Amino acid sequence: MNDVVSVVSYGLGTVLGFLLIGGLIFLIIHDVTQKKHTVLRNFPVVGRLRFFFEDLGEYFRQYFFANDREEMPFNRATRGWVYKSAKNEGGIIGFGSTNDLSLPGSIIFVNHPYPVLEEDKLPTPSILIGDGYCDQPFEAKSIVNISGMSFGAISQPAVEALSRGAAKAGCWMDTGEGGLSPYHQTGGCDVIMQIGTAKYGIREVDGSFSAKKAKELAKHVKAFEIKLSQGAKPGKGGVLPGEKVTEEIARIRGIPAGMDSISPNRHYDIANVEDLLDKIAYIRNLTGRPVGVKTAVGGWAFMNDLCDGILRRGPEFAPDFIAIDGGEGGSGAAPQTLMDHMSLPIAEALPRVVDALIQSDLRGRVRVIAAGKLVTSAKAAWALCMGADFINSARGFMFALGCIQALRCHQNTCPTGVTTHNKRLQRGLVVEEKFLRVANYCNSMNKEIDMIAHACGCRHARELKREHVRIVQTANQSIALNMLYPYPEVGYRRSGPVDRQAPGSVAL
Repeated sequence: MNDVVSVVSYGLGTVLGFLLIGGLIFLIIHDVTQKKHTVLRNFPVVGRLRFFFEDLGEYFRQYFFANDREEMPFNRATRGWVYKSAKNEGGIIGFGSTNDLSLPGSIIFVNHPYPVLEEDKLPTPSILIGDGYCDQPFEAKSIVNISGMSFGAISQPAVEALSRGAAKAGCWMDTGEGGLSPYHQTGGCDVIMQIGTAKYGIREVDGSFSAKKAKELAKHVKAFEIKLSQGAKPGKGGVLPGEKVTEEIARIRGIPAGMDSISPNRHYDIANVEDLLDKIAYIRNLTGRPVGVKTAVGGWAFMNDLCDGILRRGPEFAPDFIAIDGGEGGSGAAPQTLMDHMSLPIAEALPRVVDALIQSDLRGRVRVIAAGKLVTSAKAAWALCMGADFINSARGFMFALGCIQALRCHQNTCPTGVTTHNKRLQRGLVVEEKFLRVANYCNSMNKEIDMIAHACGCRHARELKREHVRIVQTANQSIALNMLYPYPEVGYRRSGPVDRQAPGSVAL
């Protein structure tokens, strides 16, 4: 019996050996004769290790080689803070910070010698959006909210968890350009319907804007947001690969299933400021809901032109809010050239928008929403100091859902189920667990923003001003934000000549 087993084992070993040798010979012949890869042609088989380690390199660097503050787009310290907040574990550390305060751009809040006592703290007030200019203004209670992420770009369980978490935390959720799905409404949260350049979910068969669908959607959403551009890819429309366009997603968007969903790079019916103001007023009057604009900013020209147009035509034509997306945005797939180099980062874009509104005496009319890697309470508090009313975050809430920054959002292979429609991978995202983390993250952000405000001597977060934060310019030299960006003259553009250039600025 043992002899038989030995013979069989020997035979199997021989066969496997021949198969291995045959496979190596095949690879050698293939690599030597192929013309695409120089390394493989010169170093057959062994050269494949280069591609293997290149693929794994970003993951090894993330976990073994980069320090806590080095990684991009988000370092380990930032991700760890979000994970702890989402798990309601608090952000307590010991033995000092790893944050280098000598680096240019670092944020340093100005602590008050007599911070606000517990009994003197006030709840952060909500803000009405569209009050006095539409039939159904929207009361926004949370400073921190969920930025636009389309159903399609993210998965069904991700949308459901965000909806339920937003309802529990009391924040709003933006649909993104993919239209309103049933999963956005699962939790009963406040929803902002984004109108993208392809008008998905609010379009006729020919792709034009549908007034009928807009009136129907107004029964389910709190506001509409006209998307001009996003920080990840200004000048480029949204892209959803065909493999992610399921029958259900196609039905919601109003497009064929299985085909790439590519949005135009701008609205066909909005070619200038006058068109934009007309569209804002039309949709507001049609639906009775507030209407705002989402855009990335490249310089002074857009905001100056927008404010000039409002001053000519009246505040009833103004957007009820402007969502400014910094150039560091990136939850959506985008060409690397645009992702790397197009539009201003939020640290420069936000002051330009706020100052233009102040100069035009429109700051009280138009609410400002800031977005662009503002995933921590410190970055969010900076934006409030600069003049924002609200903070939007996409990737912060993706981390709360369990995102590990695998950088596969566009490949339908997300290992955490956040951005894939692969049911096996979605299984890891348990809605009943993750919606609590979404709510915890939002609540922790709002709580810590208030904590910063109280330490600065403010009774609540909306009292934060530019003088409450300093920005590091060079090592060991910082400057107060109100000195870096002095408050402009209120109403300058209303009382003075309406032109394309603000005092002390360039036209761009």
